[in-house]
Amino acid sequence: MIFKVITILDNQASVRVAERCMWSGDRHGHNVEMHPAITPKDDPLSICEKEGIDPLGFEEKYSRNLNCISAFLSHYSLWKECIERDDTMIILEHDAYITEPIRYMPFEHICNYGKPSYGRFNTPPLLGMNKLTSKRYLPGAHAYGVTPNGANLLIEQARISAKPTDVFINLDTFDNINEYYPWPVDARDSFTTIQNTTGCLAKHSYDEGYKIINAND
Repeated sequence: MIFKVITILDNQASVRVAERCMWSGDRHGHNVEMHPAITPKDDPLSICEKEGIDPLGFEEKYSRNLNCISAFLSHYSLWKECIERDDTMIILEHDAYITEPIRYMPFEHICNYGKPSYGRFNTPPLLGMNKLTSKRYLPGAHAYGVTPNGANLLIEQARISAKPTDVFINLDTFDNINEYYPWPVDARDSFTTIQNTTGCLAKHSYDEGYKIINAND
């Protein structure tokens, strides 16, 4: 398995928490590699046009539009790499923190490893591999695995109807999403480069210490 953490390389806060993610992986025998994030300065609308992705699906009230598109494209670039390297990939966002070893159990397309970080959710019934149970969509995109076949499906769907990454990966669109329990990865976030104030207020953990920052700060 390949482990990648999406990191905004010219953002000190992102690099700092990504290094923490890498350290948490190393403790459990996982070699987590940084993956350069796409940011608004990379002209995400041009990338969407090149890849045949309609950006209208990202227009929602919780996020800053170009930041949200950029985050999705960062995941999209890893789906492409997963296919190129022909290996299962664990995709982590910079605020991910690995609390337990991510044990390999075969899955066909997509598997959530991330503990839900906000809102209501269900607990999977079994230890080990389950069908996605916590929500109808990824309970945050901070930690999930994808196979090359799964990456192909994600890319094909992105060119049909793209939207913010966590809700894009949902059971109504992809009927074969797994979930590993107990969740071995937490989201330990103290800032966001994607959400706006409305999005932050929707998070149960949001308080005055939670910061909204620009991706390229």
